[in-house]
Formats: sequence, C-alpha cells, structure tokens
Amino acid sequence: MSKINNYLGRNFKKKKNKDRISKRERSELMSKIRSKNTRFEREFINILKENTNKKFQINVVSIKGKPDIVFPKDKVCVFLDSDFWHGWQYPRWRHLLKNDFWREKIENNRKRDKRVTMYLRKNNWFVLRFWEHELKNFSQCITDILGKIV
Repeated sequence: MSKINNYLGRNFKKKKNKDRISKRERSELMSKIRSKNTRFEREFINILKENTNKKFQINVVSIKGKPDIVFPKDKVCVFLDSDFWHGWQYPRWRHLLKNDFWREKIENNRKRDKRVTMYLRKNNWFVLRFWEHELKNFSQCITDILGKIV
C-alpha cells in the first residue's frame, strides 16, 4: 500500500474498483443523503447561536444558491459545503468515481457554486464558504463570520 500524505488519511493514488453493491442498492443508499440539516450543519449552527446574539436564518430559499446561514441585515451569506458533493480537491480524486454521472454531478456543483458566489457578490452580499473538514475547527470559522457581521 502506498504512503498516504494528506491529513485526511485518504489515498488518492489508489485504483478505482468495480462497485461492490448493485445499482438499486447504491441508489437507495444515495437517496438517504441529506442536502440540508446535516449533522455538521446542525453542530455548526448550534455553536454559532451560542457565540452571537445577531439574528440569522438558515436554508433561505429566497436567496440564490439557498445559503445555509444568512445574516440579512448585514448581507452575509454562509455556505457549508460538503467535501464530496462540492468537490474539495476534486482533481485529485475524480479518477476514482465509478462513472460519468458522478463526475458531471460534482463538476456541475462546483460550477454552480462559483456562479452563485459571483452573483451574490455582484449584488453586494458578502459570501463565506466553509468546507466540511474546515468545520472541525469551529472557532476559526465562527471568528471569520463574526468578523463580517459587525
């Protein structure tokens, strides 16, 4: 086995293997993955509530991109991006995906994230994006947010 040099302990040099479960089982499994109210989002929001008395909303549908956290008075949008679905270091592991469907899905998510961020910034919103693995250091993320909501 090759040495793993990244801090997440993932081996990006391994070869892709055939899926071990059927298409139907994979579909059922993937359908159970939430797009909002995930564990890392709930934990982060609870810590944010403890550290600020500012009013904020979660999962705001009326704002492009449906930000996870919005401070409307300060025009600050916070996105909590999953490492897999939003493609953190995607070029390093894209070869491991089983088929083009997943490559296209993640590539489209990354393009959409860029478009949404540019749109919101053009409309005078301050946009903060945090990767799922960054939320392990809650205090730094909270500090970044509190620095923007004066």
